[in-house]
Amino acid sequence: MRSLAFLCLGTMGHPMAGHLARAGHRLTVWNRTRTRADAWAAEFGGAVAATPAEAARAADVVFCCTGDDDDLRAVVRGAHGALAGMHSAGIFVDHTTVSAAVSIELASEAERAGIRWLDAPISGGQAGAQNGALSIMLGGDEAAYREVEPLLDCYAKKTLRIGPVGSGQRAKMVNQICIAGLVQALAEGLEFARRAGLDARRVVEVISQGAAQSWQLDNRAATMLDGRFDFGFAVDWMRKDLGIALEEARRIGAQLPVTELVDSFYAEVQAAGGGRLDTSSLITRLGSTSG
Repeated sequence: MRSLAFLCLGTMGHPMAGHLARAGHRLTVWNRTRTRADAWAAEFGGAVAATPAEAARAADVVFCCTGDDDDLRAVVRGAHGALAGMHSAGIFVDHTTVSAAVSIELASEAERAGIRWLDAPISGGQAGAQNGALSIMLGGDEAAYREVEPLLDCYAKKTLRIGPVGSGQRAKMVNQICIAGLVQALAEGLEFARRAGLDARRVVEVISQGAAQSWQLDNRAATMLDGRFDFGFAVDWMRKDLGIALEEARRIGAQLPVTELVDSFYAEVQAAGGGRLDTSSLITRLGSTSG
């Protein structure tokens, strides 16, 4: 069993770290709000550290799942940051969805200290984290990936190294681009069914067996029709992710007209006070969700 550290125990990090503990690994955890770390330790055992550096000091592998570029820099850098505590030849696995640029920037700093860095953003939402069924796309050294792959398998149903550092983040951008278009199409289809006087639930039942089938259709159509939007991944976070993707698209010259449009629709949901609703709340822009 490995000696591990897990930094940031939010909606995703808490259950992910829990899966590692259940597998028998020794974990030291850290969270900005100490009470969250204490609650995790009360549930799963392990030690609680006062700083990221302290948590990382005895760890072979350090995992992190925080909010954005600035949050990640704050966790990693400085006298109390994770890199200050890690030993040479350690591996830092970053599950945060951030820009490829910050992954490359921090990986270079880690490399100078002899630490290997994997950018490893995740997909699957809160349910995927809780059920140990996440999808993880990685960038970084192949040997480092193979070393941590059995650990990732504790909470993932699929892991795949895409390429060098930054590749995992760019793959996550593809994921979010695809989701944005799918959710908007689903919202429009359900609203069309309602206005056409159809039983939308029966329509979903039949089209889910054909070419229109998708994870979003299977998991969100019924809840969208019920007007329930409390399923984890919030509009605020989706806009952060789409902003990263759109900025990268401008940098590389990729055209994302649908993504730009859907991002503007999410901005409308935010402006209406729906920033903490889940991403399927796009349908609220279109009218009633009863049907």
